[in-house]
Amino acid sequence: MNARSQKRNWKLPLSLAGLAIVVATTVSAVGASAATTATHSPLKPTIVLEHGAWADGSSWDRVVSRLQKAGYIVDVPPNPLRGPASDSAYLASYLATITGPIVLVGHSYGGFVTTDAATGNPNVKALVYVDAFIPAQGDTLNSLLGQFPGTSITPAALNFVPSAGGVLDAYIKPALFRSILGSDLSSKKAAVLAATQEPIAAAALGEPSGAPAWTSIPSWDVIGTADHAIPVAAQKFMANRAHSVVTEVDASHLSLVSQPRVVTDVIESAAQHS
Repeated sequence: MNARSQKRNWKLPLSLAGLAIVVATTVSAVGASAATTATHSPLKPTIVLEHGAWADGSSWDRVVSRLQKAGYIVDVPPNPLRGPASDSAYLASYLATITGPIVLVGHSYGGFVTTDAATGNPNVKALVYVDAFIPAQGDTLNSLLGQFPGTSITPAALNFVPSAGGVLDAYIKPALFRSILGSDLSSKKAAVLAATQEPIAAAALGEPSGAPAWTSIPSWDVIGTADHAIPVAAQKFMANRAHSVVTEVDASHLSLVSQPRVVTDVIESAAQHS
């Protein structure tokens, strides 16, 4: 937060010249004290939220409103959903425009993007994962899902649509969207999310992650215990590997939608410790 000082020119009678000097000296001292206090006051970090596959920035709406009410600046940049390398490069460029400390939050596939994008950025003070992948170098979405049984994201659950440049886009079949991603949401809400989902490039599922930022940046993790997209065992394995502070919540893969208070509390905890 930038403080702005205003200068005022007062016209005083000559007989009050001495008093003017005293007042000016006092005001100057108070101003210096205030400036010193402002300089040394801890700044709240900017919270940057990265959405996952089959979603867009609106999936964070209920979390954003709570964080803004708490006084945080919140940014929700778009995730192109083209693959970890290009998506993380875009996010890294976005983060480079932010001055001051950052708490970087990723949901689902967004964890791949935040893990790579934060590497080498000294402003990122904390990483928060929400029902997310926390990859190590060389991990892919397919390898992590294949390592632990239980995911409902299978080729049979996806619709594949050719896109520009020979890219094949993958969508969750609308009829399966609620059971896979949002079993604790109303059928009406899930239907809206299914209709507005953003596809991920099918090739992204096999693209390896880069050097992980969690080796040098502390992390927090929210795990929905009713997640049918990323098996809970996989999430616990990744969180343990990254030494994350874990919060479990009775929620689906979309805990940011169904349990925004819990997710917000974890983000604020990370912000306060960063």
